[in-house]
Amino acid sequence: MNNFGFIRVASAIPQIEVANCRFNIQHIESLIIQASEKQVQIVCFPELCITGYTCGDLFHQDLLLYEAEKQLLQLVKNTARLPIVSIVGLPIRCNNTLYNVAVVFQQGQILGIVPKTYLPNYNEFYEQRWFTSGDKLASEYITIAGQQIPFGTNQLFTSGKVCFAIEICEDLWVPASPSTSHALLGANIIFNLSATNELIGKNDYLKQLIRQQSAKCIAGYVYTSAGFGESTTDMVFAGNGYVVENGNILAYSERFSFEEQLIISEIDIEKLIYERQKNTNFVRNAQNSVKQLSYMTEFALANYKIDKLSRNIAQHPFVPSDEEMDERCNEIFNIQVSGLATRLKHTNVKTVTIGISGGLDSTLALLVCTKTFDKLNIPRNQIIGITMPGFGTTNRTYNNATDMMKQLGVTIREISIKEACTQHFKDIGHPEEICNAVYENAQARERTQILMDIANQTGGLVIGTGDLSELALGWATYNGDHMSMYGVNAGVPKTLIRYLVRWVAISQNKEIQQTLLNVLETPVSPELLPAKDGNISQITEDLVGPYELHDFFLYYTTRFGFRPAKICWLAVQAFENKYDKETIKKWMLTFFKRFFSQQFKRSCLPDGPKIGSVCLSPRGDWRMPSDANSEIWLKEIEEL
Repeated sequence: MNNFGFIRVASAIPQIEVANCRFNIQHIESLIIQASEKQVQIVCFPELCITGYTCGDLFHQDLLLYEAEKQLLQLVKNTARLPIVSIVGLPIRCNNTLYNVAVVFQQGQILGIVPKTYLPNYNEFYEQRWFTSGDKLASEYITIAGQQIPFGTNQLFTSGKVCFAIEICEDLWVPASPSTSHALLGANIIFNLSATNELIGKNDYLKQLIRQQSAKCIAGYVYTSAGFGESTTDMVFAGNGYVVENGNILAYSERFSFEEQLIISEIDIEKLIYERQKNTNFVRNAQNSVKQLSYMTEFALANYKIDKLSRNIAQHPFVPSDEEMDERCNEIFNIQVSGLATRLKHTNVKTVTIGISGGLDSTLALLVCTKTFDKLNIPRNQIIGITMPGFGTTNRTYNNATDMMKQLGVTIREISIKEACTQHFKDIGHPEEICNAVYENAQARERTQILMDIANQTGGLVIGTGDLSELALGWATYNGDHMSMYGVNAGVPKTLIRYLVRWVAISQNKEIQQTLLNVLETPVSPELLPAKDGNISQITEDLVGPYELHDFFLYYTTRFGFRPAKICWLAVQAFENKYDKETIKKWMLTFFKRFFSQQFKRSCLPDGPKIGSVCLSPRGDWRMPSDANSEIWLKEIEEL
């Protein structure tokens, strides 16, 4: 089955009763069955879940230890018909020593047993009273029910591209976590069986810890902590379950729930492999690490077809979530402002020239300019905003442009390009009624010439307004709007620009706010073709396709190197109620054709600040030959 590298995992939080192993495995078994029915391939349970974490000195009772092992074997037997890999926790004896362990089993066979390395023995924790650290093992095998089973902390479990390892609770909290070594040895998913009690603020710290460890290891991280049923004599356990991928939380449990929970999501192994491959220091760190691997145990991953992902696939991957919107927009805007301010101070320039069309891109660029001049204590009237009406300019965009410049207090110049273009058409022998690429590009280049010459006239810089999405598609006139002296929007995709302009609008007075909202409602257009009945006749998205699709394609192509088939599969799920597969394929073909054919424009881009994880600057993240062949990408799309 081609699931494009996705593996479905679950964090399972069962109801338990302290020291009632039989009760506990019944509930664990029930959740394993439920997980298998939901086509989960690997499920992880909390630390010491077969006995309960809070047994205290009962861990020294022979009967409890005997019953725990007996019920483990019963659980393994009862789930033998299921293809799912399960990971549970219990205390287990080996050579007269007691260990806190995780047991990995599948289809009636125990694959390996991993003991806990770091045993907390401070504040409310007394684990060294009962258990011995896994780094003091006398044997690499343990005998359970007559079977010799790999026993040790440095075990990896593999199936094709999937490679997972285990750490237990406190192992995560120490400076050099075992999972760091596991990841460097090849593990791309870490499962953590935990029993973390609740304290004020502790959960926030825990989430940061999990996210950071997942990000440092470039790995998936499945965390499962004890919940309802553990003793509350001195502590409370909230049942924290998290599925994290390279620092991003994909799914999480309801804390303090009295109900059992399965927290299910999919981890993208291909994405993790790409990130590690791209990050050469990860490979170097792995090469420099001491290779101490006890066992590499192979298993057969359940072969399910994933038709629909449990995790959310955002339609607009460049756009922050609602919770982060204000903070991220502020950060993005400040990066743009800081970039421009540094360039102005370096060149000792106190004037900028910017073309204002009344559209989205030039609006954001102008807002960046005004904020920059305010921070540098330069009067806004030294920003020269130029509106250059042409054959396609409508009253709506013209009024948006002039109103905005007046309201923001910049110097306004209006220079029509109609006569100059008409003369140019005569000079080169082009009939004015033929509205082809010559007709359109001549206007764009005339506008750029005006901006450049006025910048020379005033001793200033031309500020570019083109955005990241236009660069990806090559939707710019070469040596026209393609060119500037500093492009403040070069790292901002079209889908994000809308949110940035709206974010700025909220903090403005009512008059400016109304103008900015009108800009947001205006269709995106270069306005290079004659208007029809006073309305915009050239809608960009009618010609090249929806920008939200192109930004989706751009993100997954350049950020993770995904093949078109996988991007299409993700897009179908993300836009299931908006675009059908055929529509997505149609515009994907457009994207890849233009992305390859228009690289020559990106190879000579003006300077501009990198904003996010995707950048197309030839001096930064994207170095691509202008004559690269797109055949294999287009062929795969056509065959979808």
